[in-house]
Amino acid sequence: MALTFPVLPRPALRRALPALADRSSLLAAATVLLVCVPAGEKDVTAAVHVTAADVASLALVAVTALNLLRGRLPAISRTSCALFGGIVVAAAVATLGSIDPATSLTGFVRLTQVFVLVPAAVLCSLRDRTDQRLVLGSFVLAALIQGVVGANQYLTRTGASYTGQPIRAVGTFGALDIMAMSTVVSYGLLAALALALGERGPGGDVRLRRVMFAAAAFLAFPLAVSFSRGSWIATGAAVTVLLLRADARLLVRSAVLGLAAAVVLVGGLGLGASGVTERLSSIGSVSAAPDQSVSDRYDLWATAGRIWQDHPVHGAGPKAFPELRDSHAPLRLSSGSDAADSTIGFQREPLLSPHNMYFLVLSEQGLIGITAYAALFLGLLLGCLRRRHTTSLAALALLTWVLVDFLYADIGGTTTVLTSVVLGLAARAAVQERAMPR
Repeated sequence: MALTFPVLPRPALRRALPALADRSSLLAAATVLLVCVPAGEKDVTAAVHVTAADVASLALVAVTALNLLRGRLPAISRTSCALFGGIVVAAAVATLGSIDPATSLTGFVRLTQVFVLVPAAVLCSLRDRTDQRLVLGSFVLAALIQGVVGANQYLTRTGASYTGQPIRAVGTFGALDIMAMSTVVSYGLLAALALALGERGPGGDVRLRRVMFAAAAFLAFPLAVSFSRGSWIATGAAVTVLLLRADARLLVRSAVLGLAAAVVLVGGLGLGASGVTERLSSIGSVSAAPDQSVSDRYDLWATAGRIWQDHPVHGAGPKAFPELRDSHAPLRLSSGSDAADSTIGFQREPLLSPHNMYFLVLSEQGLIGITAYAALFLGLLLGCLRRRHTTSLAALALLTWVLVDFLYADIGGTTTVLTSVVLGLAARAAVQERAMPR
């Protein structure tokens, strides 16, 4: 489905462009919100997918570059340049040594966009607390939009297929992008919780705190009926880190309240009871008696490991995993995963990645690549841990979610650009030497 954009009258365009240049965080917020725009049916095997959010992110990069050239933004710190530059160097080396340099070139461009250009542009756009809260607010709004759609899908039985029933909440993304809604909802829940915690104490906005706590509480339901074990685990880990950093005693109280709410909603009202409890119980059996999706994931990890053994230094090259998968995979690996909803019917979705970002980097970019990514992630994480203000707490929680999720997922799909925004938020928190002006 082709994307169409409204044409602004020239006077409106002339007024809008200076406003975007002065407050480029508006484009960062637009990038987050445009993820909600349905992209229509897509070929998952295609080399390139361009969404409305991607277009907005590239506009943000262009505006940021223009502002930097005009000297209207402070230069990026040397530490940030080194961390982001390492990703570019690793991807370039892997592309030059790739088994298929032409295909890897598109992967190089995508990696540069996701892990370097867009995060750096977001970092430059967040000049004060207004910018940061604008972007965090866009995460909450996008999550509420997807949460409402997803909750309706579960309650009206119009979602994707789960255990043969059309009850899985997928938001506006469809069954072919099964993890997207739970990702957006998780980000929004964490952003809302961080914003609420930031308003505690003297001088805090009581109404904002209550609204954000209410938003986080509501988002727990669509997250539950997404039936995404990975998102549940990542969100649980991120909430734990967030509450520990903000107030350890609040963590205990929240755990008790959360357990009580789960008993009432699931046990008493029966909301998502059978599916949620079944999915929760399956988490404990992923090592002893894994289901087919988990077994396939283990086989994909082993496949990535074998590819890395053949290309240990610089990897096989970006986007090389699909080409080498069959020659390195065990025979029991499935041909694909099942996807079904009322729009697409039943389809088999090919397994084109190891579903683990760290294994993906190791197999396609080798030791050089995994070192560069480890330096970036560790540098951002340690930087976020040094700060305690609202936006740093939010960045810490969101970054924690990404790093945990990368244990059983990788980049790909409509929500990939949100990873870039999270990295930009984390980079801003990591390099922030003093409280930012309001």
